Formats: sequence, C-alpha cells, structure tokens
Amino acid sequence: MPDPTSTHAARDRDDRGPSGAPAWQPSERELARRTFRRRQTRRSVLISAGSTIVFAGLLVWGLVGSPGWAKVRASFFDLDVAIASLPRILEGLWLNIQVLVVASIGVVIVALLLATLRTLRGPVFFPLRALAAGYTDLFRGMPLIIVLYLVGFGIPGLDFFPRVPVAVWGTVALILTYSAYVSEVFRAGIEAVHPSQRLAARSLGLGHGQTMRRVVLPQALRKVTPALMNDFVAMQKDVGLISVLGAIDAVRAAQIESAHFYNFTPYVVAGLLFVLLAWPMIRLTDWVSARMRGREQAGSIV
Repeated sequence: MPDPTSTHAARDRDDRGPSGAPAWQPSERELARRTFRRRQTRRSVLISAGSTIVFAGLLVWGLVGSPGWAKVRASFFDLDVAIASLPRILEGLWLNIQVLVVASIGVVIVALLLATLRTLRGPVFFPLRALAAGYTDLFRGMPLIIVLYLVGFGIPGLDFFPRVPVAVWGTVALILTYSAYVSEVFRAGIEAVHPSQRLAARSLGLGHGQTMRRVVLPQALRKVTPALMNDFVAMQKDVGLISVLGAIDAVRAAQIESAHFYNFTPYVVAGLLFVLLAWPMIRLTDWVSARMRGREQAGSIV
C-alpha cells in the first residue's frame, strides 16, 4: 500500500507553483459566482432564442397569411427567375466592385488633402481654407444623385475630354461627394490630437509636413477608424447609383432582367448581393468599434 505521508507530500507539491509558493485556488464564493454567471448566461441565451423564434414566427405568419402574399411571392421571390438572372447581375456587380475600389482610393487622397488644407494655420492660408470649406459645404449639401447627373451628363457635354465610359464619371461623382464627408471625419481626428503632440514634434526639429505625417495623422486615423469604416459601408451601397448614368452595373442589370422576365425578383437578387458585399465590413466595423470602446473603458475599471 502507498505511504500516506508520501501521498500528502506529492499533493502538496502539485498545489504549489513553479517558485514553490502555493498555487492560487478560487474560493467557494468565487466558484459560486462563476456558477451563477454561467446559469445567467444560459438563461439569457434561451430567452433570446425563444423571443427570436416567436418574433420570426409571427412575422412569417403575418406575411404568409396576408391576402396578397401569393402575388407578392410570384413577383418578388420566383426562384427560376432568380437563377436565370443571377449571372448577368453578378457581371454587373463586378463593375460595382471596381468602381468601389477606385473611388475609395480617390476619396482617401482627396479627403486627406481637404482636411490638411482646413487645418492650416496663419492668415496667408485663408484662401485655401475658404476653398476647402466651400467644397465640403457644397458637396455635403448636394444629393449624390444630382452630382451624378451634373458630372455624368454635364462634363461630357463640354467636349474637353474624349469619350470615356460612364462608369468613370460615376466614380468621379462618388469621389467628389464622399471626399467632402470623409474630409470632415479626418479633420475631426486631426483636431482631436492634443496640441502638445505638435509642439513636441516641432521642438524635435520636425517641420509641419513631417509633424502631420509622422505624429498627427497616425493618431488621428486611429481615433476615426470606426467612422471611416461606416462611410465605406455607405459608399458600398451608393455605388449602385451609377446605374442612373446608364452603366450596366448590378442595379441596371437587375432592371434589364426585370423587364425581360416581367418580374421584380432580379431586384431582390441584386439587393441580397449588395448585402453580402457589405456584411463583412459591417461586422468588422462593429468589432473594431467594440474593441476601441473596450480600450477606452479599460482605464476606468477600478
């Protein structure tokens, strides 16, 4: 039989940490708190799942039980029409993605330039500040669809440029409009950086441009990242408006297919594709916002 003394000694060694000190063990009260938290979590999950199922059931019952559901299902949810129109809508969606990528790069460049102009100090830079302020006021106040009409039909009418695809003018209109919004987001981030950061950088011999590039802008971008991501999500939807210029994007392709089949299902297909395109960025935006909020609140935990 094993020696009880050696058994107790081995148990004592197991309960000790690497340094020989006794290993920490949660108290009975802490174990009870953990059990209570797990029980509350399970209860919350069950209640949430139950309420969601009940709400979804009532919604489906209300839709299916409505007098006109048969006509709506045939007009908007025809599976055969959806499958037949999907290839052409996907081809149009690829144009939307191309426009989105180019417009995003252009918006960042123009918005940074505008934000930098609006933060210049000194009376000699007043004309540049006034020009940047007028630009942002104009394009933040004008609806995007009007900018699309003015740029897409007005600029080609001047005959200054050779004939180019209408998607190019749609991209220009998106850059003009969204750069006004994003520049204000950048400016808010720049002004949120404490002035001592600029003074410290200048005392080290950095010029204004070096201070902005190496000290101010990195901090400003971290502060406004969630807002920038929200603007990007909004632009993902608005790229569909280039269809008003005649570009065969996903929306225009859905319109053509809807006229061909005399059915609205292609519009539903296009809408779902835009949702799938925006969903990863929406979830990423929520995750980044929650992470930054947790970091800000970490200092207040006592």
